[in-house]
Amino acid sequence: MVKFKDDTLDSIFSALADGTRRRVLADLEQGAASVSELARPHAMSLPAFMKHLRVLEDAGLIARAKDGRVVNCTLSPEPMRAASDWLARYEKFWNGQLDSLARYLYHEEEVHPWKNEAPDTKQLPSNSASNAASTPPSNASGAPGRTRKR
Repeated sequence: MVKFKDDTLDSIFSALADGTRRRVLADLEQGAASVSELARPHAMSLPAFMKHLRVLEDAGLIARAKDGRVVNCTLSPEPMRAASDWLARYEKFWNGQLDSLARYLYHEEEVHPWKNEAPDTKQLPSNSASNAASTPPSNASGAPGRTRKR
């Protein structure tokens, strides 16, 4: 059962990884639309666009229904809920971690207030014994390598 859920989440996130497919889902938020209506704003062939729809349908994110000669697509919300639930677990974890970091930094600020002054560059140690400016390294590569015999 867990493997099935992992495969389902993999297909959902794989489908959501492409911008074209995310735009299709955004278009379907307005309601059902035909394949030709969905394909119109995308600069690609209809067969290429149909591959995107197939990925979305295989992930369960959309449903297609034929009405005469027109194929209509609608959103299927259930897979997005599964992905949202999975992400919510990590959101709770990271919110807790970031809240702990904020508390720590706030405490450090009270104990050791930062100075808002720029460091005095005259007091910084120099890595060079001379006062001369450093020259940047050359961008040229070394001698040419061996050539292939033909």
